[in-house]
Amino acid sequence: MKNFLNFLKSKTFLIQLGLAVVAIVVLVILTMQWLKGTTNHGEFVEVPDFSKMSVSEMRKAVEEAGLRYQVLDSSNYNPDYPRFSILDQNPPAGNKVKANRKIYFTVNPSGYKKVSVPDIIQVTQRNATSMLRAVGLEVERVTYIDELGKDMVYNIKFKGKYIKPGDKLPKTSKIELICGNGTIPGSAKVKAESE
Repeated sequence: MKNFLNFLKSKTFLIQLGLAVVAIVVLVILTMQWLKGTTNHGEFVEVPDFSKMSVSEMRKAVEEAGLRYQVLDSSNYNPDYPRFSILDQNPPAGNKVKANRKIYFTVNPSGYKKVSVPDIIQVTQRNATSMLRAVGLEVERVTYIDELGKDMVYNIKFKGKYIKPGDKLPKTSKIELICGNGTIPGSAKVKAESE
């Protein structure tokens, strides 16, 4: 034990200990310099605002900024943005990121997704309107015909053409309901002839 304590106090041990400390410090400094050079430490790129850009404009801007990108699908059409334009990006515009960082984009589709027309034949106009709204369709107008069921839906039209339940229409389409006015068909003719 006494020999070990003497060794710890010896000049040889202190020199070796000093060399080891210097070697560790030099190794740490070299490692930090290497990491700084390879990870672009302190070098950031500000993410541009890509909103409403077309996909081709976005690609060019991403390359110029020294970034990478990935396009994500979008199922919700936004009429406030051009078709096939950038709806959303992650990370958002203005964030500082390292060069070559991947930016994720959500693109506006070409139009609303299509929905099935619900079976609203022989349903009251009020209930039919609610059922249509529930799937994302709108009632543009109601036309009345001579049929006994007052406010009962007898036919459906879209852009002047008859459609049937189950047909697919773009979401937010405006349709026409053909409803009964509570009059028996042909009763107006019979009444006119009897007079």
